[in-house]
Amino acid sequence: MITREEVFNIGRFVKPHGVKGEIALNLRNDVFSQGEYPYLVCDIDGILVPFFVSSFRYKASSTGLVRFEGVEDEKQAHRFDGVEVYLHRSLFKGEEMDEEDYSWNFFVGFRVVDAKYGEIGVIDDVDDDTANVLFIINSAEGEEILIPAAEELIAGFDEEAQVLHTQLPEGLFD
Repeated sequence: MITREEVFNIGRFVKPHGVKGEIALNLRNDVFSQGEYPYLVCDIDGILVPFFVSSFRYKASSTGLVRFEGVEDEKQAHRFDGVEVYLHRSLFKGEEMDEEDYSWNFFVGFRVVDAKYGEIGVIDDVDDDTANVLFIINSAEGEEILIPAAEELIAGFDEEAQVLHTQLPEGLFD
């Protein structure tokens, strides 16, 4: 069984495209520019289910068209309307990947540990709707904390332990 810690969100399916089973996918990042992936993980009624990709192509810079094996027509493609789409972390890493190749959504599920403030909480989501991308963090006390997702604030990360190390500016939590 695939757990939420093993995946990160890359987008959401919108609706079928055409009558041959292609599905429009609104992408949150450009992970497909990093390579091709044999499967995507979909949240079907709260269960993470892998579906094998038979084809992918870009329709626009933030929209892709996906076709899954076994999905042959528009009726079958409607099953994916509004479904959240994830990529398994094991597919995204590779020896040629540098730290700057990772998407902000990759860090969803990571614990944030700051050099000064200590453990802040777990990244629940990424808000990239504005010019300043923010990590949405759930603290141990259950509070929602927003911190900037900026390279200059990140000291490093441990992918295996799922820990993001930061060096946040003084006064950020005042």
